[in-house]
Amino acid sequence: MKFIIAIIKPFKLDTVREALSGIGIAGMTVTEVKGFGRQKGQTEIYRGAEYSTNMLPKVKLEIAASDAVAAQVVETIQATANTGAIGDGKIFVLELASATRIRTGESGETAL
Repeated sequence: MKFIIAIIKPFKLDTVREALSGIGIAGMTVTEVKGFGRQKGQTEIYRGAEYSTNMLPKVKLEIAASDAVAAQVVETIQATANTGAIGDGKIFVLELASATRIRTGESGETAL
């Protein structure tokens, strides 16, 4: 099993979610986060004054997937979250040792 973490631009969330549903991903955790990378923040004007923010709003997706579909999940996120501009985000894939469904006690890939 794999644990996939993707950091994407907030306006891409619906597109990515719909694409993942289309390949059979039934659930994910979504968190609003802030951070920076090469994008280095942005300059904004508020009430006539210019100020710089170095933490940009992003969305963090967390998905547990079987080994069989993990590569397809990564490809789908990469294809749908891509704008071609700096700051599109990152995808991380980690090994997932175990998963347990609390309600039924199922474990392993059946819990996904």
